[in-house]
Amino acid sequence: MSPDLNGVGHDGVRFDAQAKVEGTAPYPADAVPAESLSAFVVFSDQPHARMLSMDTAAAESVDGVIAVVTAADVPVNEYGLTKSDQPVLIGPTQNARTNVPSNVSRWEADHIAVIVAETDAIARAAASMIEVEWEQLPLVPDVHSARTDQVLLHPEDGTNVYHELRIRKGDIEDGWAKADVIIEGEYELPHQEHAFLQVESATAWIDEEGRVTVQTSGQWTHEDREQVAHALDLPEERVRIIYAAMGGAFGGKEDMSLQIVLSLAAQAVAAKGIARPVHCRWSREESIVGHHKRHRASISARLGATSEGMITAVEADVWLDAGAYNYTSNKVLGNAHLCVGGAYEIPNARIDSRAVYTTSVPGGAFRGFGGPQGAFVAETQMNKLAVALGMDPVELRRRNTLREGSDGITQAILPAGVTLPEVIEACAESAQAPLSVTPFASIATLPAADDDVKTGRGFAVGYKNVGFSFGFPERCEAEIRLHGEPGDETPTSADILHSGAEVGQGAHQAFRQMAAEATGVPLDSVRGIFSDTAVTGDSGSASASRLTWMAGNSILGAAEEAEKAWREGERPAVGTFRFTPPPTEVLDPETGVGQPNFAYGYMAQSVDVSVDTGTGIIRVDRVVSTHDVGRSINPNLVKGQVEGAVVQAHGYVMSEDLQLRDGRITNPRLSSYLIPGIGDIPEIVDSVILELADPLGPWGARGMAEMPYITYAPAVIAAVHDATGIWFDEFPLTPSRVLAGIKKATEAS
Repeated sequence: MSPDLNGVGHDGVRFDAQAKVEGTAPYPADAVPAESLSAFVVFSDQPHARMLSMDTAAAESVDGVIAVVTAADVPVNEYGLTKSDQPVLIGPTQNARTNVPSNVSRWEADHIAVIVAETDAIARAAASMIEVEWEQLPLVPDVHSARTDQVLLHPEDGTNVYHELRIRKGDIEDGWAKADVIIEGEYELPHQEHAFLQVESATAWIDEEGRVTVQTSGQWTHEDREQVAHALDLPEERVRIIYAAMGGAFGGKEDMSLQIVLSLAAQAVAAKGIARPVHCRWSREESIVGHHKRHRASISARLGATSEGMITAVEADVWLDAGAYNYTSNKVLGNAHLCVGGAYEIPNARIDSRAVYTTSVPGGAFRGFGGPQGAFVAETQMNKLAVALGMDPVELRRRNTLREGSDGITQAILPAGVTLPEVIEACAESAQAPLSVTPFASIATLPAADDDVKTGRGFAVGYKNVGFSFGFPERCEAEIRLHGEPGDETPTSADILHSGAEVGQGAHQAFRQMAAEATGVPLDSVRGIFSDTAVTGDSGSASASRLTWMAGNSILGAAEEAEKAWREGERPAVGTFRFTPPPTEVLDPETGVGQPNFAYGYMAQSVDVSVDTGTGIIRVDRVVSTHDVGRSINPNLVKGQVEGAVVQAHGYVMSEDLQLRDGRITNPRLSSYLIPGIGDIPEIVDSVILELADPLGPWGARGMAEMPYITYAPAVIAAVHDATGIWFDEFPLTPSRVLAGIKKATEAS
């Protein structure tokens, strides 16, 4: 690469940074046409109830109300990313064109109507005038009550336990017979709110070509288009999705929020001969109540090993709380199912995993996508084993880690490029550097008593898939246009057209850098055209740590095609390419045998903590977060992803405590749902970046945005145990929970 190209490996400032710092970037809530009407989405406020009747006449008569959209206006009243089990709108009668029962609210945030009015205040006032008669139905508040099937949320499925996975590897009884030590645990994993800076917002209209057009933020423009088209019973080319600037997603914008209901509202307004866009922006409270969360889970596990620390057997039962609807729970379950075995060579295993419907907020995609739940159990079990054996936790992992040519938990050889041994060694070595933080120098208002402060260190390792899994048809499309005069030997500028979503991670910067590298055009002369289904091809989603890996390969292919056209004299020279990675497999339903993924990323973390045993306050003094990223497309962006993931995982394990009662979220505000502030986050985050090329990655790159999240909770839990001698099998580690654990341990001794 020439030094002035600023392509792969360059760590320059993002091209969109200045606009975002200045506040001029066009987020969906900002880029609202002056003539827009306001829409208000009416939630059911019913965790489980059957709608008997709904009267909207009073709402429709309010001065300034333009339209009231109800279930009767939805041509095909169903949607869902991987399973169409959710009505767009709840109504008193069943939609004839769907098998989803659409007269039952199964979640407090099910939608029952959309009010379109001149102002938001008018729309909200009209919504209060809708009269609804409900028949209350029994609640199924958690996994433990749901698994009895005494009350069915989706009777059409015949059970609340609607998706199951199994692994049967080796001879489990022989594994237990060979074990000198057996570790058993029962673990409870909590919900987590995405808490993205930008709440859900969208504007919809009918464009000059007659297309239903929605400008919003999301993670997969073409999947949004497909779901809108399905519900509206339109050809996909009659729907256009455009993403504006996005203030965070983390998986929370992978599923529908406003896309379908605003499309219906735009149609209703146009049907009245009114050519005005319709805009809606949720409040923070509506956002917290109205979108899915990280899944709650209950997991029991057993781990057997010899006295030398060699694993002989693993068993686990995973119960994933899907909430009221599937969203992506069946896919999240797959990741938890793989990760609960750990990143180790396991000769004998029995793992049963189940997704279960409850009358609760749906679980869905969230950074790590089931990996954090599975890895927490696997790594806590390993850390408990290390203590039981009196063995260094790093050495225990050295002896058991997956490596090149390893047979994975699904009895398939891992894809080439397994670098866990190198990652473990790099993390362990970096963690030996002296700790430069004074314990409890600034954690509390009052200084801790000297005898109360205990310090400890924890270690955890893991792996995470790159790309879609279990046979899902992966693909990613890109287009490159090279510009120049007929006599030019080389292009003077280039366009990269790509639908990959910029969700804050710097994807569009990385796309431009990869396009510069692939075409030889300097970065400043590469223009990006992004995330508009009218002009950009299907990229797949910004999820599964896939986007850099997949987009880079599609950009390489498009650049090659554009260069062919350039040599043939075309100006502009256009190259389009659809990249398809190696296929993956659906696991055998009885044995779990199969190749679930085509690539992985690998990580290890060492965490140092200080614990004030008098108050229960914990401070994380240092995190050594070690990752093989294959090749850093932009090193600064990689470091930003590491630090951001660590902070988000810190909130998960330390403070974020979503409360539900009778199917309702009781703390839907950031004043009572506590995300970390600047004074709460780890004192030091050391990002240790390895570049050991993935054989199939573009320029050797691996996906890495989820990886720093996955191992953080078990490393913190192990560090707290090292400091206090107490294992916490559930979290967040609020001071009250820590104090209760200390009190229980003191009384037991």
